[in-house]
Amino acid sequence: MNTAPANIHGTAITVDGIGLLYLGPSGGGKSGLAFDCLAEARLRQLPGALVADDRVLILQDEDRIIASCPDAIRGLIELRYSGIVSVDYVAEAEIHFAVLPVPSNEGDRLPPDNEKADLAPGIRLPAIRVPLWSRFPLSLIFARIQTLKGNG
Repeated sequence: MNTAPANIHGTAITVDGIGLLYLGPSGGGKSGLAFDCLAEARLRQLPGALVADDRVLILQDEDRIIASCPDAIRGLIELRYSGIVSVDYVAEAEIHFAVLPVPSNEGDRLPPDNEKADLAPGIRLPAIRVPLWSRFPLSLIFARIQTLKGNG
Protein backbone atom coordinates (compact mmCIF):
# COMPACT_ATOMS: atom_id res chain seq x y z
CA MET A 1 0.00 0.00 0.00
CA ASN A 2 1.50 3.34 -1.03
CA THR A 3 1.06 6.31 1.27
CA ALA A 4 2.13 9.94 1.06
CA PRO A 5 5.68 10.48 2.37
CA ALA A 6 6.04 11.49 6.02
CA ASN A 7 8.64 14.20 6.67
CA ILE A 8 10.40 13.20 9.89
CA HIS A 9 13.32 14.50 11.94
CA GLY A 10 16.28 12.11 11.67
CA THR A 11 19.28 11.00 9.66
CA ALA A 12 19.27 8.11 7.20
CA ILE A 13 22.22 6.22 5.73
CA THR A 14 22.78 2.99 3.86
CA VAL A 15 25.76 0.71 4.44
CA ASP A 16 26.33 -2.48 2.46
CA GLY A 17 22.64 -2.63 1.54
CA ILE A 18 21.36 -2.06 5.09
CA GLY A 19 19.32 1.09 5.64
CA LEU A 20 19.67 2.79 9.01
CA LEU A 21 17.50 5.62 10.31
CA TYR A 22 18.89 7.54 13.29
CA LEU A 23 16.19 9.01 15.53
CA GLY A 24 16.25 11.27 18.56
CA PRO A 25 15.93 14.84 19.74
CA SER A 26 17.67 17.79 18.11
CA GLY A 27 21.29 17.86 19.29
CA GLY A 28 21.07 14.21 20.35
CA GLY A 29 23.99 12.99 18.23
CA LYS A 30 22.18 11.46 15.24
CA SER A 31 24.26 13.12 12.52
CA GLY A 32 27.58 12.56 14.26
CA LEU A 33 26.82 8.90 14.90
CA ALA A 34 25.69 8.38 11.30
CA PHE A 35 28.84 10.11 10.04
CA ASP A 36 30.99 7.86 12.28
CA CYS A 37 29.23 4.81 10.80
CA LEU A 38 29.90 6.02 7.26
CA ALA A 39 33.56 6.61 8.14
CA GLU A 40 33.81 3.14 9.67
CA ALA A 41 32.19 1.66 6.54
CA ARG A 42 34.79 3.39 4.38
CA LEU A 43 37.60 1.99 6.57
CA ARG A 44 36.08 -1.49 6.22
CA GLN A 45 35.75 -0.93 2.44
CA LEU A 46 31.97 -1.33 2.59
CA PRO A 47 29.73 0.74 0.33
CA GLY A 48 28.00 3.47 2.31
CA ALA A 49 26.18 6.71 1.63
CA LEU A 50 24.00 9.35 3.21
CA VAL A 51 20.34 9.34 2.29
CA ALA A 52 19.23 12.38 4.30
CA ASP A 53 20.20 14.45 7.32
CA ASP A 54 17.84 16.42 9.55
CA ARG A 55 14.73 15.88 7.41
CA VAL A 56 13.95 12.42 6.04
CA LEU A 57 11.05 11.64 3.74
CA ILE A 58 9.64 8.22 4.66
CA LEU A 59 7.32 6.25 2.40
CA GLN A 60 5.88 2.81 3.01
CA ASP A 61 5.65 0.82 -0.22
CA GLU A 62 4.07 -2.58 0.43
CA ASP A 63 6.35 -4.15 3.05
CA ARG A 64 9.31 -1.83 2.36
CA ILE A 65 10.13 1.48 4.02
CA ILE A 66 11.84 3.90 1.64
CA ALA A 67 13.75 7.00 2.74
CA SER A 68 14.67 9.95 0.57
CA CYS A 69 15.81 13.53 1.04
CA PRO A 70 14.34 16.95 0.32
CA ASP A 71 16.19 18.41 -2.68
CA ALA A 72 17.53 21.46 -0.80
CA ILE A 73 19.65 19.38 1.60
CA ARG A 74 20.63 16.41 -0.59
CA GLY A 75 24.20 15.24 0.06
CA LEU A 76 24.67 17.52 3.08
CA ILE A 77 25.16 16.56 6.73
CA GLU A 78 25.56 18.89 9.70
CA LEU A 79 28.37 17.99 12.04
CA ARG A 80 27.81 19.96 15.21
CA TYR A 81 30.59 22.49 15.89
CA SER A 82 32.24 21.63 12.53
CA GLY A 83 29.61 22.87 10.09
CA ILE A 84 27.73 21.45 7.15
CA VAL A 85 29.75 19.13 4.91
CA SER A 86 29.14 17.35 1.61
CA VAL A 87 29.28 13.54 1.59
CA ASP A 88 28.53 10.71 -0.81
CA TYR A 89 24.78 10.21 -1.06
CA VAL A 90 22.05 8.21 -2.72
CA ALA A 91 18.67 9.58 -3.77
CA GLU A 92 16.76 6.94 -1.80
CA ALA A 93 17.23 3.69 0.07
CA GLU A 94 15.22 1.01 1.79
CA ILE A 95 15.42 1.40 5.56
CA HIS A 96 15.65 -1.69 7.76
CA PHE A 97 16.44 -0.51 11.30
CA ALA A 98 16.00 2.53 13.53
CA VAL A 99 19.12 3.53 15.47
CA LEU A 100 18.56 5.25 18.81
CA PRO A 101 21.63 7.15 20.06
CA VAL A 102 21.99 6.85 23.84
CA PRO A 103 24.02 9.32 25.92
CA SER A 104 26.31 7.82 28.55
CA ASN A 105 24.63 6.63 31.75
CA GLU A 106 21.12 7.04 30.38
CA GLY A 107 18.55 4.27 30.40
CA ASP A 108 18.84 0.60 31.17
CA ARG A 109 21.97 -1.36 30.33
CA LEU A 110 19.99 -3.83 28.22
CA PRO A 111 17.42 -2.82 25.61
CA PRO A 112 13.83 -4.02 25.82
CA ASP A 113 13.11 -7.25 23.93
CA ASN A 114 11.83 -6.68 20.39
CA GLU A 115 12.05 -2.91 20.73
CA LYS A 116 10.42 -0.99 17.86
CA ALA A 117 10.54 2.65 16.86
CA ASP A 118 7.47 4.44 15.50
CA LEU A 119 8.39 6.56 12.48
CA ALA A 120 4.96 7.73 11.40
CA PRO A 121 1.42 6.40 11.84
CA GLY A 122 1.52 2.71 10.95
CA ILE A 123 5.26 2.69 10.15
CA ARG A 124 7.57 0.90 12.61
CA LEU A 125 11.10 -0.47 12.52
CA PRO A 126 13.14 -2.71 14.79
CA ALA A 127 15.22 -0.44 17.04
CA ILE A 128 18.89 -0.68 17.91
CA ARG A 129 20.29 1.41 20.76
CA VAL A 130 23.85 2.67 20.32
CA PRO A 131 25.83 4.53 22.98
CA LEU A 132 27.17 7.84 21.69
CA TRP A 133 30.58 6.94 23.10
CA SER A 134 30.80 3.72 21.08
CA ARG A 135 34.23 3.49 19.44
CA PHE A 136 32.99 1.37 16.52
CA PRO A 137 29.28 2.11 16.20
CA LEU A 138 28.82 0.35 12.86
CA SER A 139 30.37 -2.84 14.22
CA LEU A 140 28.03 -2.63 17.22
CA ILE A 141 25.02 -2.12 14.93
CA PHE A 142 25.99 -5.04 12.69
CA ALA A 143 26.50 -7.30 15.74
CA ARG A 144 23.07 -6.32 17.04
CA ILE A 145 21.49 -7.00 13.62
CA GLN A 146 22.99 -10.51 13.66
CA THR A 147 21.56 -11.06 17.15
CA LEU A 148 18.13 -9.82 16.07
CA LYS A 149 18.17 -12.07 13.00
CA GLY A 150 19.09 -15.02 15.22
CA ASN A 151 16.09 -14.30 17.46
CA GLY A 152 13.71 -13.55 14.60
